[in-house]
Amino acid sequence: MYAERVIWMIGRECLDHVIILSEGHLRRILNKYVDYYNRSRTHYALEQDCPISRPSQPLGEGKVVAIPMVGGLHHRYERRADDEMSA
Repeated sequence: MYAERVIWMIGRECLDHVIILSEGHLRRILNKYVDYYNRSRTHYALEQDCPISRPSQPLGEGKVVAIPMVGGLHHRYERRADDEMSA
């Protein structure tokens, strides 16, 4: 049952939105999605954390910026100080 859910989720969140051009292309997309899933996508079972935990950022520490993931299909949001944004 777990494998079925993972396959459904990969299809729904990733492959349903991409035209796969070759086996190599599929592998690159899946590698990017797995990285996004483990490092950026929040999970209810992990109290809104990721499998590879990331530090929380205090409110008011800078502007929220969107970082494109999986070719822009998903985004990770982080706070960046104004001096980091101009670099």
